[in-house]
Amino acid sequence: MTTAKTARCELPLVGMHCAGCAGRIEKALAQADGVETASVNFATSRATVSYDPQATGVEALSQLVRDMGYQVIDSPAGAEGADSDEVRAAESEVRAAEYREQKIRFQLALALSLPVLILAMAGHLVPAWEEFFDFPGRNWIELALTTPVLFWAGRGFYTGAWAAAKHRVADMNTLVALGTLSAYLYSLAATLFPAWFAQAGGAHAAHTGAPVYYEAAAAIVTLILMGRLLEARARAKTGGAIRALMGLQPKLARVERDGVEQDLPVAELRVGDLVLVRPGEKVPVDGELVEGGSSVDESMLTGEPLPVQKKPGDTVIGATLNKTGAFKMRATRIGRDTVLQQIVRLVQEAQGSKAPIQRLADLIASYFVPVVLCLAIATFVVWFDLAPPESRLTMALVTMVSVLIIACPCALGLATPTAIMVGTGRGAQSGILIKGGEALEKAHRLTTVVLDKTGTITRGVPAVTDLLAVNLEESALLTLAASAEAGSEHPLGEAIVRSAKERDLPRYPASAFQALPGQGIEATVEGHRVLVGTAALLAERGLSVNEGEAHRLADQGKTPVYVALDGNFAGIIAVADPVKEGSRAAIQRLHELGLEVIMLTGDQRRTAEAIAREVGVDRVLAEVLPEAKNQEIKRLQGTGKLVAMVGDGINDAPALAQADVGIAMGTGTDVAMEAADITLVRGDLNGVVASIALSRATIANIKQNLFFAFIYNILGIPIAAGALYPFTGWLLSPIIASLAMALSSVSVVSNALRLRGFSVQRS
Repeated sequence: MTTAKTARCELPLVGMHCAGCAGRIEKALAQADGVETASVNFATSRATVSYDPQATGVEALSQLVRDMGYQVIDSPAGAEGADSDEVRAAESEVRAAEYREQKIRFQLALALSLPVLILAMAGHLVPAWEEFFDFPGRNWIELALTTPVLFWAGRGFYTGAWAAAKHRVADMNTLVALGTLSAYLYSLAATLFPAWFAQAGGAHAAHTGAPVYYEAAAAIVTLILMGRLLEARARAKTGGAIRALMGLQPKLARVERDGVEQDLPVAELRVGDLVLVRPGEKVPVDGELVEGGSSVDESMLTGEPLPVQKKPGDTVIGATLNKTGAFKMRATRIGRDTVLQQIVRLVQEAQGSKAPIQRLADLIASYFVPVVLCLAIATFVVWFDLAPPESRLTMALVTMVSVLIIACPCALGLATPTAIMVGTGRGAQSGILIKGGEALEKAHRLTTVVLDKTGTITRGVPAVTDLLAVNLEESALLTLAASAEAGSEHPLGEAIVRSAKERDLPRYPASAFQALPGQGIEATVEGHRVLVGTAALLAERGLSVNEGEAHRLADQGKTPVYVALDGNFAGIIAVADPVKEGSRAAIQRLHELGLEVIMLTGDQRRTAEAIAREVGVDRVLAEVLPEAKNQEIKRLQGTGKLVAMVGDGINDAPALAQADVGIAMGTGTDVAMEAADITLVRGDLNGVVASIALSRATIANIKQNLFFAFIYNILGIPIAAGALYPFTGWLLSPIIASLAMALSSVSVVSNALRLRGFSVQRS
């Protein structure tokens, strides 16, 4: 977390090829003067650094990375610049250019490697062709074709390995460089000094001079380049959610300034501008309707498929789609302050974060390459000692190169961050904003979900639920009460007025209005003396009420409001904070996920228990003061429970922060959303279910990826080292090893991409 004395920047990186690269950069940045924390994400190719601006700066940090042999896409404005459209465009352009260059290098390597493979392998595959391809000078042709494959198409391996060596570390480039150079230099020596190597080649050497492995070196470089190309394409899809969100905002807006309408770039809008939005257009920025009305499709940001009706006074979100009518709005949030930009920024931070489960992979990756180098040397020594004299150098070389190539830790480094990228991106598209990998991982282990009542389970706005009229029509009862309450500021009175308006009932002028503190109001409406208030108020006036009905309503969590007309009891209007549609079903789905559901509220117990019975929660913690809510969460945690707190108000913020996972309803306050780990844009409980289900799906995907990466190396390295040779007489070709290594990374990324099919509706 940054402080007043701490700055934060993101450095978009180019040139990382494995988890070892990311770990090396992260370690160097973390040890730099003035740096407090540093994190490098291999999947997103970004470094996130918190630092003391008095001791260092973005340029110094960027230069440190460049000195290590990697590129940094300039973002001089730090975190602000890294999020700007200009830097995003520059980053996209650099990565596109990098991909094009990779493609050209692969195509050249493929074109030159195929003839080498044909020259080397055709005679073995088709014995009838052996004499045709067994001619003097063949090794020189293979040398001429292989050299540009290694030192032009594959030069990045050698420059990267050299840069790592200068810093006394080893990475994937080290493995590839050692493997291919071993095969190449051995073959070069055999080509230059064929007589010296003739003994190793036997009869075959009489024609070709000596056995060579140019095809292995060329094929390894070509296949690894192909793997990187496929991996780059697959990884590009993992960032699709961010690009989709960024592409939602329109470029132009029709603005009314000084009475003149003009089309302006969205970047030039100012707070307070009047913006005209026509049918079929996207809302350019966040704002408030001042004229007209329409239905607006907010599914791009909330995941809600049904359009939302908008009228003057309602808020609209930038990038949502205006469906039917035209309206005029006043811009209230622009640029980085819009909901869309906040979502993009939140998702980027989440995708750049690390889950605790990744620490294991990072730790193993940091030791992996040195261990592999030791295993490769040991393999060479063992086979050189045990193999038959006439083939010991050949067998030792083949097994050593195979071990070096097959053991690349790319799959290990991609296992966690790619799944987090896809999972958080899919969540954002569904209206679930997850702040980081730690929250994502914790959510899958939750045992208890604590729900605030008002605004979370219920709508948070009182409404009339029942009308019990005596000797008059229900509509007449509501009309008279609403007319009398028109001047009241009490929430119950406002609910009565709002209900009459929703039913299009007339409202008559009231006179002789008198507020009776703590009891109700009295007024004259259409010549009738109307009394609206508590049972105590009517009893004070000598009126009897229907206590049985009143108790029944109270047992249902409703507040009875009594009405008297001209000195006679006229009926009861029940007011309650109604349960949100879908709350009961969502709580049932939480139970199906094996979670305990508790309601936490400051309301009186009778009301709380009535709501609890209606929606099916397991326990009720009622009459809890706002400042004590976090203590209740702490008490639950003390019993060994892993707790999620779901709320939407300022008074929920301490509890959200105390919980293992805080989930804020997006319809709530900014303070609550700031304190929470997960924000639900739609603001309904189904989002809680979906966020937990998404967490479980993502962590399961990470575990699958880690399993694939580990099992690949556990099985692959012994086979490459020749463990099967005593039983089958077969050695793993370095060519097959390089193909397996490339496909392992692609398989991990492809498995992570399955999360794009996660359905909020099915969760």
